[in-house]
Amino acid sequence: MGILDRFRLDGRVAIVTGGSKGLGEAMALGLAEAGANVTITSRHLDECEAVATSISAATGRDVLPLQADVTSPDEVGGMAQETLDRFGRIDILVNNAGVNVRTSTLELSLDDWQRVIDINLTGPLLCAQAVLPTMLEQKHGRIINMSSILGAVGLASRSPYTATKGGLLNMTRAWGLEYAGTGVTVNAVCPGPFDTPMNRPLTQNPEAYQAFLSKIPMGRWGDTVELASVIVFLASDASSFMTGSALFVDGGWTAQ
Repeated sequence: MGILDRFRLDGRVAIVTGGSKGLGEAMALGLAEAGANVTITSRHLDECEAVATSISAATGRDVLPLQADVTSPDEVGGMAQETLDRFGRIDILVNNAGVNVRTSTLELSLDDWQRVIDINLTGPLLCAQAVLPTMLEQKHGRIINMSSILGAVGLASRSPYTATKGGLLNMTRAWGLEYAGTGVTVNAVCPGPFDTPMNRPLTQNPEAYQAFLSKIPMGRWGDTVELASVIVFLASDASSFMTGSALFVDGGWTAQ
């Protein structure tokens, strides 16, 4: 197998949670362009269906849209089973579904705190539990957890988000050790600022936008294709000797 062949995903099957917009949509497209059939999920089936149609038309791959709430064990189990029913295997899980709450600690409600914990930290656990039996049986699997630069550095008024993304980094390390040698690898990606719907409150606020820009040594926000490329690498055989690791895609933010 040549070097470039190791990046191909022909015959592989991926699940991307939160795959109907933003980084999730870009990652699902990248995986399909590399040859994978893809299941994309979110809580809004109509959005998933629109994106699935678009990706399938652009790549010729089979894309399955599913409604699934990652905090629901039943819906997550259904996501895994419907993917198996459609494609016969599950090779790649991208734990991308997530939320953010921007507020001071004193104003943070317990409901908002719990919601971020449930989606950003418990959700990846439930999804991993749903796909791991199949991956272990296949002796092949790639779990990719979407952490953040805020899993490694702090930012004011983001305590629930930073707590969950830091927890996800250490959960990635624990899973990487737990399944080392099984053919299943577990790695994390830590994006910096990208122009996505989640970050729209920042990109539409000139002061906030410039404040973030000043922290990026490369002097710009990221393009979603720059993250999709990293996801394809971690999903492919090119990353076969990596597990329990994290890649920072942040224009140099965390190098300072």
